[in-house]
Parts: sequence; C-alpha cells; structure tokens
Amino acid sequence: MASGSSTGGIFSRNSPGNAASMRGLVTFIADLRNARARELEEKRINKELANIRQKFKDGSLNGYSRKKYVCKLLYIYILGWNVDFGHLEAVNLVSATKYSEKQIGYLGVTLFLHEEHELLHLVINSIRKDLNDHNELNNCLALHAIANVGSKEMGEALSADVHRLLISPTSKSFVKKKAALTLLRLFRKFPSIVQPEWAERIISLMDDSDMGVALSVTSLVIALVQENPEQFKASYVKAARRLKAIAVDGECSVDYLYYKVPCPWIQVKLLKLLQYYPPSDDSHIRDLVRESLKRIMDSAMEMPKNVQQNNAQNAVLFEAINLIIHMDTERDLMVQISTRLGKFIQSRETNVRYLGLEAMTHLAARADTLDPIKKHQAIIIGSLRDRDISVRRQGLDLLYSMCDASNAQPIVNELLKYLQTADYAIREEMVLKIAILTEKYATDIQWYVNTALKLIAMAGDHVSDEVWQRVIQIVTNNEELQVYAAETTLKYMKHDLCHETLVKIGAYILGEFGHLIADSPGCSPIEQFMALHSKMQGCSFSTRAIILSSFVKFVNLFPEIKPQLLQVFDTYSHSLDPELQQRACEYLALATMPEETLLQTVCDEMPPFPERTSALLSRLHSKHSTTSDKRTWIIGGRDANADPKELNLVQQTGLKRSFTTVTSPTGREASKSANGNGVSQAANDLAGLEINSNGNGHQDKTPNLASAAHLSAGWEAGYNRLVLRAEGVLFEDLQLQIGLRSEYREELGCLILYFTNKSSSAINSFTTTLDNKAPEKLKTDIKGLPETTIPPDGQTQQMIMFEARSPFADAPTMRISYLAGALQALTLQLPVVLHKYMTSASLSADDFFRRWKQIGGDAREAQRVFGTVGRGRTISREFTRRVVEGCKWGVLEGVDPNPKNLVGATILHTSEGGKFGCLMRLEPNYETNMYRLTIRATDDSVPPILMKTMEERLSQGENPAGE
Repeated sequence: MASGSSTGGIFSRNSPGNAASMRGLVTFIADLRNARARELEEKRINKELANIRQKFKDGSLNGYSRKKYVCKLLYIYILGWNVDFGHLEAVNLVSATKYSEKQIGYLGVTLFLHEEHELLHLVINSIRKDLNDHNELNNCLALHAIANVGSKEMGEALSADVHRLLISPTSKSFVKKKAALTLLRLFRKFPSIVQPEWAERIISLMDDSDMGVALSVTSLVIALVQENPEQFKASYVKAARRLKAIAVDGECSVDYLYYKVPCPWIQVKLLKLLQYYPPSDDSHIRDLVRESLKRIMDSAMEMPKNVQQNNAQNAVLFEAINLIIHMDTERDLMVQISTRLGKFIQSRETNVRYLGLEAMTHLAARADTLDPIKKHQAIIIGSLRDRDISVRRQGLDLLYSMCDASNAQPIVNELLKYLQTADYAIREEMVLKIAILTEKYATDIQWYVNTALKLIAMAGDHVSDEVWQRVIQIVTNNEELQVYAAETTLKYMKHDLCHETLVKIGAYILGEFGHLIADSPGCSPIEQFMALHSKMQGCSFSTRAIILSSFVKFVNLFPEIKPQLLQVFDTYSHSLDPELQQRACEYLALATMPEETLLQTVCDEMPPFPERTSALLSRLHSKHSTTSDKRTWIIGGRDANADPKELNLVQQTGLKRSFTTVTSPTGREASKSANGNGVSQAANDLAGLEINSNGNGHQDKTPNLASAAHLSAGWEAGYNRLVLRAEGVLFEDLQLQIGLRSEYREELGCLILYFTNKSSSAINSFTTTLDNKAPEKLKTDIKGLPETTIPPDGQTQQMIMFEARSPFADAPTMRISYLAGALQALTLQLPVVLHKYMTSASLSADDFFRRWKQIGGDAREAQRVFGTVGRGRTISREFTRRVVEGCKWGVLEGVDPNPKNLVGATILHTSEGGKFGCLMRLEPNYETNMYRLTIRATDDSVPPILMKTMEERLSQGENPAGE
C-alpha cells in the first residue's frame, strides 16, 4: 500500500509524460546531485524554495506549473529537508482532471499530511469523488491515500465507499484487492469502522475466481475473525473448501504457481484462518481439511533442490503442522510430527531452525505428553547458543514450554548457565521464565530458595520488580521456607558485592523473620544489623527506606541493639531526602516512647498475603500481546493452555500447598505496619500482584443473523407444512426454491436440502450456515455441502445428520446467502423438532390407564386449553387426527369413553437419555374451536416441549377450503 506504487518513476529522468516534460525539475535534480557539499545543496534548495514560495503567492499558476513546483517540494521533502508550505497546493491538485496532476496531488497528500493535519478534511470530498469515479486509476489513487494517511476522520467518512468498491460487481480485480487491503489497514487502526452487516458480503469474496482478490480478502477476514469469531464463522467452511481446491484439486492459474507450489501465500493464510476456530464437528468439513493436510504433508516428503521452491513449500508445511497440532493431539500423530520437527531444528538454514522450534513450542503447548519432544532436549538446549538471536529466543520459549517436574532442574540449571553470557535483549525474559519454572516445579525447599537467590544475584539489573516481590510473597506465605530463606539471604548480605535487588529481599526477610535465626551461629542480631547497615550507603533511597523499616522492627525484636538502631534513625532524620527524613523521624519517636505497646502493635508480623495469581505470567505474556496476529495458544505447556483466561502457576504437584498464597489461618487482616511507604508499600504492591485480564475480554454483541430472531419473511408456511410431513418445499421465491426430504430412525435423523436456481443467471458464492441453539442436546453433522455456484435452472444439495442426545426445545436455523447481482440472504427455521424422534405406540385401554397412573401428574404433566388463531380458522375431526398422527402419536381407539376425544401413545428416542414413554389425551370442542390437551411423559422436560409443538399446529386450524 505504499504510495510509491502509484507514483513510481515520477522523478525518473526517463519517465514519459512526467519528469521528462518538466525540464525545470530535471535541471533542479541534476543541480542537487552535482552539489559536492551539503552547504551547496542547502544553498540551492533555499534558492528554489524562495522561488516556489513566490510563485505560489502570485496565484496565477496553471495545473502544469503547480504540479511542477509540488514535485520539487516533494523531492526536497524526500531528501530530508523541512517543507512547511505548499501543502494546500498539493491538496488542490487532488481535484485536478488530468491524471498526472492528480497523481502528484495524491503523492503530496500522503507525504505531507499526517493523521491530525488541519488540511486533511479539505481533501475528503475529492477522495470520495475519485472513489465513486468510473476510472479505475482514480479509484486506486484514492485507496492508496486512504491506506497511507489512515486518519480516523477519513476512515469514518470513506469506509462505506471503500466497502462499496470492494463488493461492487463492476469493480476490476485490482481495485478489489486494493479496497480489501485498505479496509484491512483501517480496521487494524480503528476496528469500529468495519460494520457488522458487512460480514457476509466480505466472506462471499473468499470464493472470488481471481486468486489475488481471494488472497487480499482472506487477509482482511483473518484480522476480522480475531475480533469477532462468531460473526465470521462462515469463513471456516469457505477456507476449508478453498484450501482443498488449491492443495488437492489444483485449482490455481499458472500466474499464481510459485516454483511449482500453487499460491503458497493464500494456502498459508487459509491454514492460519482455520486455527482461529475449534475443529469442526461436521465430518464432511473435517474430511476436507484432513485431505488437504495429508496432501501438503505428502508433498513435503521430497526436499526440492530449488531454494525458492523449498522456502514456499516449507512455509505451507509449517502452517499445516500448526493446524494439525491445533486440530488433534493424538499420541501417534504427535510422535510423527515431533520426529519431523526434530529434523528441522537441526537444519543448516536459520529460518528452518526457527520455524521448527516455533512449531515444536506449539506442539508442547497442546500435546498430551512431552516425551517425544524430550528426545530432542539436548539439541534444543544447544539452540540457546545459536548464532541467530531469533533462534536463541525461540529455543528459550521451547525449553520453557517443554519443562515439567521430571526435567525442571536440568533445564533451569542450563538456563542459569546460559544467563551469564546471554544477550542483554533477552535476559529479562529469561529471568522471568527461570523464576516461573523454579516456582512451578520446585519440590525441594532449599533448591527453590537457592535458585531464586542465585538468579537474582546473577542478573540483578535484569530482574523486574515482579520477580523479587514474588519471592517475598512465597517466603511470607510458607513457614517452612522462612528460616532457610533468612539464613541464605544473610549470607548474601555479608558478601562485599551484593546486588541492590538482593538487599531489598534481605531487608524484608530479615525484618520479618530475622528473629527466627537470631540464636544460630553467625546470625546474631548485631550481625544482621551490620550486614544491612553496611549496604545502606550504596543503595537508592527506596531501598534505604526498606532497610529503615526493617530496623524499626529490630527495635521491637532485639532490644540489645537498640542504641545502634537509634543512632541510625538519628542520622537519617537529617537526610536531604524528604521521604527518608520523615521516615527516620517517625521511627525515632516511635522507638523512644516510654510505652512499648504502640511499637509492638505497629511492628506486628505481616500476615500472609491474600490468595493471588502470580504476576510473573502477566509480565511474560504481555511481551507477546503486541503481535499483528493473535496467537491461538500461549507459550507454556498444556496446563497453561487449558484455560488461558485463568492462568495459574500453582496448579502443579510438589510445593503446591506451600507455594499457593493463602490467607492467614486465623483470618486476621493485615495490620497497619510502621513500614510506612517502605515495607508496607512493598506489601501493598505484592498484594496486588495478579494477572491483568487483557485477554479477549471483548464481548461480541454482533447479532447472529442465522438465529431465530432474524427469520426471513415467509418462512412459516414451509416450516409448518414440513413439521408434519417428511418432504416438501421449505421456501420459495423468484430466485430460489428450497426443497427438503427427511428420514428419521429412532434417535437419528437425516435432512437433505435441495437448492434450485429458478433465475436465468448463475448464483455465485452460495453459502449455508447452520445455527444450533442446543448442541449438547441436538448433535449436528454436515455430510455434504452445496456447490458454491448454481447455474441457471441448476440444482445443488446438502445433507445434514441430526442426533437427538436428549430432549431439546429449539429447532435449528439456517442462514443462506448468495450473490445474484447483489448479496441475497435468507434465514429459515428447519423442521427438526422433538416429535420427529418419536415412534407411535399401540396400547390397550388397561395398559394405557395403568401407565397413565404410573407416570403421575405434577412435573411430568403439561395441560393447556387453547383455541384456533386467525379469522376463518376452524377445526374438524379429520384435521385434528391428521395433526396428531403427523406429530408421531399412535391414536388408541376405544380408550376414552367420549368418542370425540383422541388418546395417543408414543416413544421418544434419544442417544444419551434413552427412551421416554409419552401419553396424550386431547379433548376437542368442534363447536367452539377449542382444545384441552394433556400430555404426560416419564421425563419432566418432555411434556412442555411436546405441548408447545402440538399447540402451534392445532391452533392454526384449517381454512374454509379445508387446507
């Protein structure tokens, strides 16, 4: 979308009709190229700017002259000199009638004007005019300007015109491509610009015969799917079918064959798009995808000698591997993939090694077992020393993801070794991952403390606050860690070289738990005091504040060193730093009070921190939140990907109980500590360590056009007819006829839909989308899809299987969209209702009454009194019996004493709930057109559902003609 694509060659000496005819511009460029010094160039430019400024003031310039002088300004601007005038002249050129002048005007707008420029609103009407022009070149210039400038004002004003160009049947293919990419650019900056009602029309263009249009639209759809997956779910079938057509059927023009690989760019995009949805439950769609994946995997068995062909083939292959991992996690398949990836990570090519490591990281995030990946552990560790930093970073991600309790200590030790020589660019990330793994898989108290402190000692400058605060949080909440942690931190404090981050940890831990080790050799109160005091001068003011807070706790815990502590407070009460001065004065006053009750209360032990999720994960995953495409998985093992919205480090074995931050057993609240803004502030920070909910918290409020709330006008007639029949016409209008044939066998049902094109022109991009309200109760499986193109008077069909798992109330709906000049769309309710899964039963009178009493009333019974709806509608015995038998009730003769009443029995079949016996008694009043209906069933959810269907059908009545 660079502006240069529409203005290439403008400044070329040999460009026909432009620079060649503007001799003044050619001479000016030659003068600048011949300038031997910057001063000479600047002098020539200033002279030219003065001349241009004077010409613009005259106001008598024709289009050619204005174009020439704007070209000079553009050339000066491109060279890096400041151009603060002439912008309006460029804007005026946009509305010129000559293409060459308009072209220069657009180039000036894209280079001179930024998103917030005050002149931008002046050019919007001119751009709209060019978008609506029948000249495709003007369309492209306008699209380039919108994409390059891309202001919100411009997007809101012109996005509808860009969308119109995209979907217009008269637009040329190259215009559609640019329109799709322009809309993509606007959407990425301002998502609200793309309207929900555009979804179906955009998706339909994925079937475009021009591969370039399909490629551009697929790029747009991928971005849209990441924000509104439900709204664009029809794109899944489109992607599966197009991928199969390209990869298996070879439907790709010669122009898009790249070194014998059919359009690898769109293959990669289609494979990526399929990963944003869960694997389809429909066997036909699943087979389409698997067939394509099999062909891609088979074609990659032979390694071509041509480098370009190899690169294209690998690009498709790695995305196919990612889709396979996304779809299936069977052990045999994982072993096969890991074996192939094991070869890739040893490749001589840097790109292949990188992609292999990335795919294996994805595999580690999804696989049931990490054993196939662990076979390559030595090679993966070796990738930390690869010559390319991207490979090293990817190797780090893989080690983090493949780590578990069995290999945690070797991996952590290797990472610690590598940390000493690692690039500064990845050290902070390494520290985070080492800290997470150390906490997550620690089964030994001493190993955790030693590793955490060693990590901080080695990479102190790269340790974020979350890391050292998390260590304090864990030590505070686990009593078994406190003594060893205090002893170990004191040893570090006694070293001459001790990083300030370790000083913070030591000050906090000794202030809280120093009394636990006061009787141990080398850990006396005076030795603790000397260790902390010796570090004060070399620390920042914030660290000194924490040390002072620890000292006030020493006053309460160690009276024998009170004089030394008071001297420190007195010294810092004269500090130039106001925070330290105030803190020292308050602590001095507190320590010298005659009564020690207040001191003991204020310096009480900090309670355990409230239960929080580790903030380390939040810090880690925020590093990957700015990528252009959202990941469908997160870096980490299977547990981390089980529920991305609720990441929790402490769901493992080992020190799970110890390392889970819990509230105090006594339930006491955190007391107001004398630590002031030091330890108490750190405590507050620690208490707030939790993962920000920055995942896809977007709540999709886009209406589902395939739902029953948006049924098309005229849907009822065919639906009501087919609720009682096995076949017939579901819907018909001037363009399309939809026939239906169904067959039900116990809990299984099969629907075949026939779509007939009644018009004299072809129907294109024919798409059906099924919306099932209760998939857990009614399972659907698409066995065949209709053709995307239906010729005049032609027909296509679709087969769908329905399995009743348990009683369901809502019938599924289907959204049908197609292109017949413009986008046409229908939403119909399918006649798949509960009684279709019933088989009529025959009972004697004695059996009927016995079972009627056994079922009983209350929740297992539904009873309604209702009449017909609509004027002229009546009921008759023949109509009533036809409806009852159409609803699969077996009419029992001679059971009811009143011969006008109908008594019925039936059996409802479900796959998971089993069989349900249902009984019915219907009392019609033919004089008043009223019914009293009573239904009983062995399951209390069945009677209301059957009652609703029966009432809907019976209340329709029949018209005087007997229809």
